[in-house]
Amino acid sequence: MARTKTLPDLAVLDQAVALMHGSGPDHLTFASLAAATGLSGATLVQRFTTKAGLRQRTLLHAWELLERRSAQLIGAMERTPSGARRLLVDLSRDYGGIEAYAQGLLLLREDLRDPLLRERGAAWGRTLVAALDACFVGTPGAPDGIGRFMASQWQGALLWWAFDPVRPVHEFVDDELARFAALFKGQCPELEVR
Repeated sequence: MARTKTLPDLAVLDQAVALMHGSGPDHLTFASLAAATGLSGATLVQRFTTKAGLRQRTLLHAWELLERRSAQLIGAMERTPSGARRLLVDLSRDYGGIEAYAQGLLLLREDLRDPLLRERGAAWGRTLVAALDACFVGTPGAPDGIGRFMASQWQGALLWWAFDPVRPVHEFVDDELARFAALFKGQCPELEVR
């Protein structure tokens, strides 16, 4: 098969993200990426210099994809408590099945090891929490910082689902957020809306 001469960096990084999600971060090498893209290993080394550089650029690209998806969902959501809940359920749909989620945890491990990637995750978290908080502005009974509480409940629900993934993750998350809402029964009726 003839080698591809050119491929934009974003297309290469899309393939690199797919490789990391499919096989884990340790399987992203210049050789595996060359096989996936049709580019030569030498071309990839020229673009990304080192395996560590390739890994970091790939994970930064993965954050860009998540930020773009989050912005799309945030832009389309209702600014209501039920809109906040729907946002987290919709983000959960992107996790896929248990194998994809488990691979995602390996990527998270890499994010936590790199200060630049950790900051990217923290920035995404601040954006998400601000969007959730905005859904409760003027809502009687909504506690201060409810966006952070909801985001934490969501992340915990994802982990609990992973131990017993017998149904789709978004359904499990929706039920867990309903349980969370029940804690505010009578205090914040808008959160109780399913």
